[in-house]
Amino acid sequence: MRDYYTLKVNMPAGIVSPGALQTVLSLAYEAKVRQVRFGARQQLLMTVHYEDMRFLEKGLKQHQISYELNTEHYPNIISSYCGEDVFRTGAWLRESEYHTVLDQFDYQPKLKVNLSDSNQSFTPFFTGNLNFIASPEPHFWYLYVRPKQSNSLFRWPELIYTNDIGRLAKAFEEAMLEQDFQNEEHLYRAVTATQPFITQPATQEVELPEFSLPYYEGFNRYGERSWLGLYRRDEQFPIAFLLDVCALCLKTRIGELCTTPWKSLIIKGIEAKDRAAWSHVLGKHNINVRHAANELAWQTEDHSDDGARLKNYMLRYFEKNDTRTFGLCFGIQTRSKSEVFGSVLVRKRPLIQLGQLALFSVYDVYFTENFNPNSRTYNLFEKGLFKLHLPNQLNRLCRKFNARRLQEGGETIRLEPEKPELTLTKITANVHQCPHCFTVYDEHYGDARRNIPAGTPFDHLPSDYTCSTCDAPKADMHELPVEFVS
Repeated sequence: MRDYYTLKVNMPAGIVSPGALQTVLSLAYEAKVRQVRFGARQQLLMTVHYEDMRFLEKGLKQHQISYELNTEHYPNIISSYCGEDVFRTGAWLRESEYHTVLDQFDYQPKLKVNLSDSNQSFTPFFTGNLNFIASPEPHFWYLYVRPKQSNSLFRWPELIYTNDIGRLAKAFEEAMLEQDFQNEEHLYRAVTATQPFITQPATQEVELPEFSLPYYEGFNRYGERSWLGLYRRDEQFPIAFLLDVCALCLKTRIGELCTTPWKSLIIKGIEAKDRAAWSHVLGKHNINVRHAANELAWQTEDHSDDGARLKNYMLRYFEKNDTRTFGLCFGIQTRSKSEVFGSVLVRKRPLIQLGQLALFSVYDVYFTENFNPNSRTYNLFEKGLFKLHLPNQLNRLCRKFNARRLQEGGETIRLEPEKPELTLTKITANVHQCPHCFTVYDEHYGDARRNIPAGTPFDHLPSDYTCSTCDAPKADMHELPVEFVS
């Protein structure tokens, strides 16, 4: 039996009313849950002990609140609505258009659906299966399709009318999930065969804006009001604090809360007369704001303590060395097939795989084309780094990016046809391992500590070669067949 369950409540487009959130949080608190998280797809996540789960489920069902336990059958719809009226937005996409689209989803999508303003870089464009992006033509959207379990991406040949997005998404689910069509041509026939849609020809690719992550935390003015961004270093939000937030929203007539793909919360429409009340709530719960900008530019997988620790480890190095990260965002991937948003991607993998046992983790560093996190083309920067060497290599990459910006300047780019992403494959090879400290010598990497260049076979090592960790003699090391993930 599981000791704990992971419970997920979707908040379509990252929008939730204070009253609805208050109900869920109150039920969770009664079930002895004390902290919750917001996920990368703008959903609400919590960990519940199995003994308390039945009480929470009973309450959720009584209030007709949809949820999932330890599954991801119904991914949350994500959107750039959280930045509406706060950051730069498009010419025609406004609050009413987002709600018009959401009202069409009278079912829970099984495909990942993204709704994006084309003029922002705060939320990702292409992390969904159906990626709707506002076009320059009012009330029409680009559609970029990424079949499930695939890294391929193609543009739908037509612009989609706002009022048809829900019907089109449902037709895609039937074609992709029930009829198993994945090919572009077959999908087009299946989706358009049974019902008409209002469309226009899509004559060009979407223009990707230059990435610039806005500072999304603290009190900030827009117009006559303010918005408050809340970020938590450990991604955990105390329920007691959020209940006070909901109560103050209801008292001051704030109708919506917005979650972001950066696992944070944005509260819009705070009037000047209420600022003191909001400051009181922050002080009551000791909630800090105004973290360093480079700390806000990281994304880890949901429920990844390993990723969070690695993020904090590298941030300490960046702070010590005053590393400039402006214009970049970083993603940490510790699990295969997970997806994070970042112009710089750190992938963890085992150096040695013995059956199901992973030993000696190393890290590969990639950067996206033009350092734009919405590009789906990854370029390898460094491979097989130990954790100790990772911060310095990321610092090198940041310097490379800054030098490039100085030379080229920032220009808007176009999405080009996707090149296949570099995939990881298993290779069987022989290495030599020290029996005393288990250090491995691999001829593909050599031994930098002993000035042995990469590509040097073990038999060609000098007779006085010793283990780089414990100085055991070469004769003690024995050959070991392993599977490498490359």
